[in-house]
Amino acid sequence: MLSGNELKYFSSLRIKKFRDKENKFIVEGKKIVEEALQSNYKCEIVVVTKQFSENEMSFIKSIPKNLRVETVSGSDFRKLKDTVSPQGIAAIFNKAPFDKKNIEKAKDGILICLENISDPGNLGTIIRNCDWFGFRNILLTENCADLYNPKTIRASMGSLFHLSFFGELPFPDIEDLKKKGYQIICSDLEGDDIYTFKISKKSILVFSNEAGGPSKEILNLSDKKVTIPSYGKAESLNVASASAIILSEIRKKIN
Repeated sequence: MLSGNELKYFSSLRIKKFRDKENKFIVEGKKIVEEALQSNYKCEIVVVTKQFSENEMSFIKSIPKNLRVETVSGSDFRKLKDTVSPQGIAAIFNKAPFDKKNIEKAKDGILICLENISDPGNLGTIIRNCDWFGFRNILLTENCADLYNPKTIRASMGSLFHLSFFGELPFPDIEDLKKKGYQIICSDLEGDDIYTFKISKKSILVFSNEAGGPSKEILNLSDKKVTIPSYGKAESLNVASASAIILSEIRKKIN
């Protein structure tokens, strides 16, 4: 049985400062909980409503026997949920520590760097795009949205649990990677045409803040800039949309 204190504790993880303090986060929804349970993330507890338990018996039986599963009322579950239309399942996981020292051990030659992406929906969508196109190693600068924000997790559709993240990187860390042979390529409104651009297989591809674009620091570090040519009157592309196009082109070039 889930106690009142436990419910209060777990529901506090909807707030970033408590996620940071406890190094835990909430995952909500059947598909994403399933993805998380199959990953290397450690699960503390799975919480379901009675209705979910009755309607999804096969899913409940598939949960490892050593995991704690608790059934709560609909009103109690609403204290945990972040979605407007909850599915009746949530789980608590431990965060994975950011391992900055092992960036160079990443097997892929191309690293994706997300600089100051402030919207968690965009962050999650870019993560999903990276997963789709097979870019498994992602660097996050210090001012990015929270990787474990419920909106980030939902937008990633479980892809967060497939990739490796090296986070909270200050610019000196990125500069060190450049000194070790990485070419830094910045996505920008002004740059070389992505459709004709030739990329080095040891590169860091940077996608930057939705509103402000690349910072002066990242532009100063960049060896090249790339852009998606425009054929209409739109001022710009959403960063998540742009990332899908650029990642697709980069994948074709390195295969």
